Amino acid sequence: MRVGILGLGEAGALYAAGFLENGWEVAGFDPADVSAPGGVERKATPADVVAGCDLVLGLTGAKAALEVALEVAPRLRAATVYADMNAAAPELKRSIAAAIGASPAVFADVSVIGPVPKYGHRTALVASGPGASVIADYFGALGAPVEDLGPEPGAASARKLLRSLFMKGLGAIIVEAVEAGRATGDERWVREQIAAELADGEATLERLYQGTYKHGARRAREVSAAADLVAELGLDTVLPRAISQVHALATRPEGLRDTSRVTPEMIAAYEGLPTANIGDAIERLGLLDSGISPVWPGARAVGRALTVWTRAGDNQAVHEAIRVAEPGDIIVVNGEGDTSRALIGELIAERAWARGVVGMVLDGATRDVEALAEMGFPVWARAVTPAGPYKFGPGRVGVPVAVGGVVCRRGDLVVGDGDGVAVVPAEQAVSVLAAAREVEAEEARRRAGIRATTAAVTPGAAS
Repeated sequence: MRVGILGLGEAGALYAAGFLENGWEVAGFDPADVSAPGGVERKATPADVVAGCDLVLGLTGAKAALEVALEVAPRLRAATVYADMNAAAPELKRSIAAAIGASPAVFADVSVIGPVPKYGHRTALVASGPGASVIADYFGALGAPVEDLGPEPGAASARKLLRSLFMKGLGAIIVEAVEAGRATGDERWVREQIAAELADGEATLERLYQGTYKHGARRAREVSAAADLVAELGLDTVLPRAISQVHALATRPEGLRDTSRVTPEMIAAYEGLPTANIGDAIERLGLLDSGISPVWPGARAVGRALTVWTRAGDNQAVHEAIRVAEPGDIIVVNGEGDTSRALIGELIAERAWARGVVGMVLDGATRDVEALAEMGFPVWARAVTPAGPYKFGPGRVGVPVAVGGVVCRRGDLVVGDGDGVAVVPAEQAVSVLAAAREVEAEEARRRAGIRATTAAVTPGAAS
């Protein structure tokens, strides 16, 4: 018997060891440089892994799961069971089932119900989909109890997400309680109180506490999917969203855990993150339309929004904003999309720069582009014109504004680069940072996989 494992992280490595222990041949792929148990045949591509397998385990993470399934489906043979084991929404599982359904293989939605580090390959599972009964046989032989939920893809993942609401919620509560105890000097007492209520006491507490920090980003996405499920059921999502936020916060250094405002530490953490990755992390929402673009090549800025709403072609309110601006602000102007007159130019940019303003975003026009580029002041605008502005008003500073089809409030986080501008609500800045970094890491893994494939198929690449 032969199993292919797509994703050799913590769970993938444990299942690889379990199947090897039970006499199976094991092939695996992971674009990252991760270790795998001895005996695993490392392959250059996911498609190479699945060739000739009786069982394939999808453990790539939910973000890449559908793409990988589409990639390998043409290489799957009849009677192969493709088991997607990622923690994901039922809708995604059904999409993966459809992708596998176009091949001769059989799909199974498989969810792990229990701590894999504790029980290893014997951790309990729930399975659904056409291949669920075969999964029960295969994993049952490894010593894992498997509950067959029937032929519907997504049923197992829904069970997983329902359990995650409790387990990840418990982890979040433990983190919050322990940190509060630490702040008052009562951490040991708080830990003793919690441990007394848990099976296995201190060991369970520590596993939940450390796991929240170690796997915070992944668990935040998992609970977010659970919150989406709760919303589909017509129930309140306030608590699930808060649990997701706690897990996202747990992955950030202390200076980034204040969600009341966009701190200097938060601004620094976003430096270098592409707006494209931020957009992917917020489901392509919060991106200004493509009509607002950088006015000189290489412009980039990250800052807190200081908002301005002004009459078309008038910059009196922009001058007012500069007077109240603080270092780290980026001035965001609703100029009503007017491109007949420039709202700013070289001199107003110089005054803003002197106040510590890091850039401007204009739903309107600018001028003096060459001077702006020379001084290095980043500006995104809808147009460039030499015509100067009026200075009569009216206008407002600090009010919510609509810019490029996106609502921006004072204090929101704004990121601009060569692709455009992203606006992140201040209260979501921490969780979006975690998600954007995961997008960045996933792209790096995929890029490494592409390069590895290229090197494998290019004649003379190894010479």
